[in-house]
Amino acid sequence: MSDKYIDIDFAKLDIERQKRRGCSEAVFCECKTNEQLIKIFTEFKNNGQNVLGTRATYEQAQALQTVFSGINYNEKARTLTLIQKEPDKVGEIAICTGGTGDIPVAEEAAETAQFYGSNVKRYYDIGVAGIHRLFDKLEDIRKSNVIIAVAGMEGALGGILTGLVDIPVISVPTSVGYGTSMKGICALLTMLNSCAEGMTVVNIDNGFNAGYSAAQINKLIVKGR
Repeated sequence: MSDKYIDIDFAKLDIERQKRRGCSEAVFCECKTNEQLIKIFTEFKNNGQNVLGTRATYEQAQALQTVFSGINYNEKARTLTLIQKEPDKVGEIAICTGGTGDIPVAEEAAETAQFYGSNVKRYYDIGVAGIHRLFDKLEDIRKSNVIIAVAGMEGALGGILTGLVDIPVISVPTSVGYGTSMKGICALLTMLNSCAEGMTVVNIDNGFNAGYSAAQINKLIVKGR
């Protein structure tokens, strides 16, 4: 065992990340066997850390739930959480989606933000095809410290929100859409080329990174106040 990480042959677990960055390491479950995940979760648990697993299958969740009590699985988000010490949740992050097809990515963002100590409010299915739905919720959305805008198809939601608010917006393109959406590339390019100043864009379907970044920004805003 190193002062910096735990070496379990197939993985080197960064147990110092919580002290170094204020957020513990997350476990990307995709491509890992059940046995590997059990070993990883065991080490983090033994070191007293909360554990977040992303892109987890139902079968992986079942395998872990047979070993650990208290494992929570969000099937839409495909996230696993093992909470040993409940975090104090601060501030507020608004998570918005263009349509219901974007909800799985939004849920990954929500689970991540909550895991890392932020309160979350969800505003789903408020996309540009019926923009009055967004306007009905806009005053509530403006009360948050950070907005996460999740949208597929043409991906316009993030730019529209950014043009209407004075708080940070993180946009997440999703792979939802018909042929020429090119599995999220169209939404990604729309967001990257937006003329709405200050919008940040993460990778296609990367709800985790959006939730993580939003939680960091939210905490700094709360601390500043």
